[in-house]
Amino acid sequence: MKIAITGALGHIGSKLIRDLPRHFDNLEIVMLDNMVVQRYCSLFHLPEQVKYSFYEADVLKADLKKIFKHADLVLHLAAITNAAASFEIKDQLEHNNFNATARVAETCCELNCPLIHLSSTSVYGTQNELVDENCSEEELQPQSPYAETKLKEEQYLQELGGKGLKFIICRFGTICGTSPGMRFHTAVNKFCWQAVMKQPLTVWSTALHQKRPYLDLNEGMEAFIHIIKNHLFTRQIYNVLSANLTVNQIVESIRLHIPKVEIKYVDTTIMNQLSYEVSCVKFRNTGFKFQGNVNQCIAETIELLRQANSF
Repeated sequence: MKIAITGALGHIGSKLIRDLPRHFDNLEIVMLDNMVVQRYCSLFHLPEQVKYSFYEADVLKADLKKIFKHADLVLHLAAITNAAASFEIKDQLEHNNFNATARVAETCCELNCPLIHLSSTSVYGTQNELVDENCSEEELQPQSPYAETKLKEEQYLQELGGKGLKFIICRFGTICGTSPGMRFHTAVNKFCWQAVMKQPLTVWSTALHQKRPYLDLNEGMEAFIHIIKNHLFTRQIYNVLSANLTVNQIVESIRLHIPKVEIKYVDTTIMNQLSYEVSCVKFRNTGFKFQGNVNQCIAETIELLRQANSF
C-alpha cells in the first residue's frame, strides 16, 4: 500500500507516519511538507520496515501528480492551523489553506485516488446544547477565519464528489496529546506548557465553563486507520472527538499533577458566549469504538515536560 501525506511533519502527521506501519504491511509512505516550521526532528528514528520518501515542497507549487502517482490514498493535513491567530492573517490563511485543499482534491480526482480530508469542529457555532453533522446552516457559524476556510473547503470537496472524487471529511475536535512534531498553541497543550513553566493559564474571559470538543491524538490515529481499513470514502462528513469538556475540567485535570495553578483571564477576537457539545454518533455507527482519554494526554504531556522546570 502506498499512502501520501501532506503536512506530514506536523503535530498530527509526525505521529501518523509512525503509527501507520503498525497496521499495514508492505507500506510505502510519501511525505510532503514545506518545512516552514522547520520540524526536522519529525523525521528522526522512523520505523525501518517502511519505505519512506520525503518531499520538501509547498502544496501550492509542488507537482502533486508526480508525488501522488500510484498512491492508494492521500491524507491531506497541510494547513495554517492557529485559529486564534487567523484573524491577523485572514487573507493569507484563506489563500493558502483553501487553494492547497483545492489542488490536492483536484489531483486526487484526476488520479482517481481516495482522499481523507481533515476539517474541524470549529465550523460549528450554535446556541443549541448538542450539534451533529446534519445541523442546519444557522448552526454552522464558524468563529474564526480558519474555521470559515475549513467550511469552504468542505463545500468544494462535496462539489468535486459530484465529479467522481472519493473522499471522507473528518471534523476533528481540538487535538491534545504528544507527538514528535507537536505544537502548543491549542488549549490543552498550551495549558500544560504554561502550568509546567509556572505561568498562569491564559483562559479566555468567557470560556471557563463553556463546553467544547477535544480529541486524544491517539484516537485520531485510530480513526484514520479505521477509515483506511474499512475504505470509508463515503463522500460524507464525520465528527471525531474523545470528549466534550469545559476549560474548567481541563484545568482541574492539570491540577491533579500541578496543584498550584493560577488562571489569568484574557480577551481575544475569537471569544464568544457559545457553549455546546458535538455528537460523534455518526462515526461510531461506522463501527469505530471511541476510547480516547484527554486526562491521560494531559498526564503524558506534563510528564514529558516536568524535568524542564522542576517542581
